[in-house]
Amino acid sequence: MQKAASLPLPPADAQAASDTLTARIGESIDAAGGWTGFDRYMAQALYAPGLGYYSGGSAKFGRDARDGSDFITAPELSPFFARTLARQFAPLLAQGLPGVMEFGAGTGRLAADLLLGLEQEGRLPETYAIVELSGELRARQQATLAQRAPHLADRVTWLDTLPDTFAGVIVGNEVLDAMPVRLYARNGGRWHERGVVRSDDGERAFRFEDRPLADADVSEALRAIPGDHDLVTETHAEAEGFIRAVGAMLARGAAFFIDYGFPAGEYYHPQRAGGTLMCHYRHHAHPDPFLYPGLQDITAHVNFSGIAHAAVDAGLTVSGFASQARFLMNAGITELLMALDPSDARAFLPQANAVQKLLSEAEMGELFKVIALTRGLDDSEPMDGFARGDRCHTL
Repeated sequence: MQKAASLPLPPADAQAASDTLTARIGESIDAAGGWTGFDRYMAQALYAPGLGYYSGGSAKFGRDARDGSDFITAPELSPFFARTLARQFAPLLAQGLPGVMEFGAGTGRLAADLLLGLEQEGRLPETYAIVELSGELRARQQATLAQRAPHLADRVTWLDTLPDTFAGVIVGNEVLDAMPVRLYARNGGRWHERGVVRSDDGERAFRFEDRPLADADVSEALRAIPGDHDLVTETHAEAEGFIRAVGAMLARGAAFFIDYGFPAGEYYHPQRAGGTLMCHYRHHAHPDPFLYPGLQDITAHVNFSGIAHAAVDAGLTVSGFASQARFLMNAGITELLMALDPSDARAFLPQANAVQKLLSEAEMGELFKVIALTRGLDDSEPMDGFARGDRCHTL
């Protein structure tokens, strides 16, 4: 486990906020009898009002630790990510869909560049709704839109909750991985839930503690994991419940979710016996979720089979599933890049390098996947992004 001493120290005010959140989490553990499920710990660490990682005021998104950020996302790397999505979304909007809705809008970069791309495609939506709970992120999104697409900013509205119904295109980039997960450990053939208790070792406020599950409490998902080897893994009830809620809301349209993860056969492969839980702090990836609560991201890779099954349960159709690289190439990202003048090295090379990172198997191209969930659309022609390399059969 990476030690805190090898990571940058937080500023005093950030440390104070983390200490306040740590005390509150400790109180909630005490109130629960001294042990709480990891999903409840993760929810507090990420979303406690005003103190959680996503509900507080930390920078989060950026290019390196010098700007106070913790990680970079595809929209921040290159405008061609959003412009390529616009090429896929435009023909869907042409089927009479009035709006776009985004979850996890981050800095607002995806919203701004997607609107500019849809404007270029001649398919601006009537409305662009961002579902965002963080006041700090809303302000940052508004500033980004005012800077990058001021003439389109008045199309954007912010929502606290899902509307009862929605018709249009939904997009969520790196949303599902940040939803709380439950942790389980199989030891000697017996399943345990891995929860959180107060620590008494002085280095961390909290530590893991496993509690054995009665046979009747072992879920179908856990029973389906092959083999009898010892392992630690996650289940994703919250993300799957979110997909069911999206399915209940979506009257007609398509929902695209882009995230790192695997179908179940890869997710629960014997070689992945340590699970996928990981943390990001100042552009360092490490495995300790108890470091600086509220100041670091905590994520788990997405089980896309579970997402697909939840979508089908909600009456949606799984219309495509592909690697990010294949989806972006199918939808025309290289054509957009080639529209730049290669002889203008100062303009061309940074974008070429960014697109390479989006597509490379060693970077984001293979680990990240794109899944499309639809209802009520004309499916006589496949979506361009899944025209080649569709992996729905693996789900």
